[in-house]
Amino acid sequence: MHAQQKKQSATTQQSMKNNPFLRKSPLQYQAPEFDKIKDDHYKPAFDYGLKEQLANIDKIINNPAAPTFENTVLALENSGEVLARATILFYNLTGSNTNDYLQKVDEEYAPIFAAHSDKINLNEKLYKRIKAVKTDKLDAESKRLVEYYIQNFELAGANLSAENKEKLKVINQQLATLSTQFSNKLLEARKKGAVLISDVKELDGLSADELAAAATDAEQAGQKGKYLLSLQNTTQQPLLQNLKNRDTREKLFRASWTRAEKGDANDTRETIEKIAKLRLQKAKLFGKKNFAEWSLQDQMAKTPEAAMGLLAQLAKPAVETANREAKEIQEVIDAQKGGFSVQAWDWNFYSEQVRKAKYDLDENEIKPYFEVTTVLEKGVFYAAEKFYGITFKERKDLPVYHPDVVAYEVFDRDGKSLALYYLDFYTRSNKNGGAWMNNFVPQSHLLGQKPVIVNVFNYQKPAAGKPSLISFDEVGTMFHEFGHTLHGLFANQKYVSISGTNTPRDFVEFPSQINEHFALEPEILKNYALHYQTKQPMPQALIDKIKKAANFNQGYATTELVAAATLDMNWHTVTDEKQLIPVLDFEKQALDKYGLLVPQVPPRYHTPYFAHIWGGGYSAGYYAYLWSETLDSDAWEWIKANGGLTRENGDRFRKYILSVGNSVDLNKAFEEFTGHKADIKPLLRSRGFSK
Repeated sequence: MHAQQKKQSATTQQSMKNNPFLRKSPLQYQAPEFDKIKDDHYKPAFDYGLKEQLANIDKIINNPAAPTFENTVLALENSGEVLARATILFYNLTGSNTNDYLQKVDEEYAPIFAAHSDKINLNEKLYKRIKAVKTDKLDAESKRLVEYYIQNFELAGANLSAENKEKLKVINQQLATLSTQFSNKLLEARKKGAVLISDVKELDGLSADELAAAATDAEQAGQKGKYLLSLQNTTQQPLLQNLKNRDTREKLFRASWTRAEKGDANDTRETIEKIAKLRLQKAKLFGKKNFAEWSLQDQMAKTPEAAMGLLAQLAKPAVETANREAKEIQEVIDAQKGGFSVQAWDWNFYSEQVRKAKYDLDENEIKPYFEVTTVLEKGVFYAAEKFYGITFKERKDLPVYHPDVVAYEVFDRDGKSLALYYLDFYTRSNKNGGAWMNNFVPQSHLLGQKPVIVNVFNYQKPAAGKPSLISFDEVGTMFHEFGHTLHGLFANQKYVSISGTNTPRDFVEFPSQINEHFALEPEILKNYALHYQTKQPMPQALIDKIKKAANFNQGYATTELVAAATLDMNWHTVTDEKQLIPVLDFEKQALDKYGLLVPQVPPRYHTPYFAHIWGGGYSAGYYAYLWSETLDSDAWEWIKANGGLTRENGDRFRKYILSVGNSVDLNKAFEEFTGHKADIKPLLRSRGFSK
């Protein structure tokens, strides 16, 4: 070995010796050692973890002993510890605090990880051993784990011919690369799509704090003295409701709408067309008509027809309501002698005026009562204490991955420590849009692991010394994401694979959506809606206005959501590649077909930046939000009819819904909680479409 090679080898060995991923973290509950983890630790940990897991798999398939639960299924469940530890943190970081190096690593390893999964899931010997495991004497959760693995292997292609397995491997690697490329392009498109304003007069209507934040963003982008309006991941942008200048509104809306279709390096359309074609090819390998038919087999909906059936029941009343809302908005515009027809970029600005006129409610009147930390501690945490008996204590001693991140320890109803919980509130140019929950450490009795969870948001960071005030919609987002956190906190399984939020997509949003209801409960709202300056609670008259306006703009909100879900399902129910016409034409045809081509009400996500389905895990699954909301509305009606926010109801919800993970039949779990099968009528009532 040459001296240079020896030096490199010694450096690699030293790097591996100090690599935090090669051992369990010594911090409480194996909390990540963010103060020790460096970007260059990931690749060596990935390489080591990939080899280690494949060595574990070889031991399983070459074991001369007859297949048992312990020597096959449990051994598989426990394989890949280092790889799991490294990838969990890597993907949270690439979503919330990425950089050029991490993005390159992501693109490099996406096909490698896809190939690795295929090496396991398409391993015929391993599949046969799992199928041969006798389950008659296993406990219910262990039996469910065997079923889970068999289903996963078959969905992954274990039953395919040798020739089709090889084709599938190539497709999976290509899809992994394209999905990562889409995410990286979109992050850059969102960053470059921000609107730069030179003249402050064009921003008339924005608050002093919003202007200060825009000035700070511009300065950080090297444009001192100007104002930068950053884009959020949705079509509509929060600032549109306050901007008085119609040209500025249109400029901001169009920047949002066209961010990823400019014909530049960040245009996602070609990538999307490739992904859609490959997904169809993948489905055909499995003998399915389309990708959705393959994808929904392990979901509650089971079939694309069932998912589209739900969307169809909502589309007609939603569009009818949106049209009535548009008429009310047009009346305001005409009364002000605007001289134009309402467009998408006008909707939020004028609907805010309609709301003010109808309910005497102004978003700017509400915001001072919603300071981020107060909403969290006196709202979200207070509701969880009332309903579930859990409490929280801030932990400033735990290392974090960014100075904005805060951490808490969670204590159970008996006072015993239950989990650790991190929050990352503010938007950054290197953070994906939206909000989400992840496990840093998943719960498992088998591994002796308690949950370590993070919620990531994209609230506008205030200028230094200013309060962080959020809208009531953003309050709802905080309660929503904490619902996912509760699902993770109360996980009570032996096995990681079926623990906590590892459930079908169309169930996983149920706990998060039901938690949103707590935001408007009188006892909870009074506790957290405190004026940031006076600390006085929100006046009852203002609370009454919020409640009366709860169903305001539901036609718009439901139509944009149903339109996005319908787009997703149309992209994934294509049965012939000839149907995959250019992206923008495809979108227009799909929306028109279902009566959802309403220019004033664009889809919540336009196809070129629909990250849930092209870069995330919701392909053929965006309907899940509405499917879960059907469960949520029904269950909430049950709670309200049976005593409301009592500890008894909280314990019951925890027992039947939040603590079961994917260890039971989830349709039965819902029926055990409510005493009946899910019904769409409560959802129609909750959105104001029926009585």
